[in-house]
Amino acid sequence: MNGYQITFFTQQDRRHAGKPLADWLVHLAAELGLRGATLIPGSEGVGHDHRFHSAHFFELTDQPLTVLMAVTTDEAERLFQRLRDEGVHLFYVKVPVEFGSMGDPSD
Repeated sequence: MNGYQITFFTQQDRRHAGKPLADWLVHLAAELGLRGATLIPGSEGVGHDHRFHSAHFFELTDQPLTVLMAVTTDEAERLFQRLRDEGVHLFYVKVPVEFGSMGDPSD
């Protein structure tokens, strides 16, 4: 199947609709019926503000996070329309990909 890999970049202390933004994105993927979303914590990063962000043992609010999704063209359009409707400000990378599943799902 052809579509896009979309990677959203945020940090632990960013919120939307009362939830951490990364968690909200994962739940949005489920709500929209997408194949899935993966939230990946990072240890360090530099944001659009050119500030250094990192996860410290006692303080995780500045921890960089990425959310990855593989979606079809139609799913990408629905996802981005919803983000526009919600007024979400978020950096992303959208790359054309081929994706699918292999093997027996019971393994």
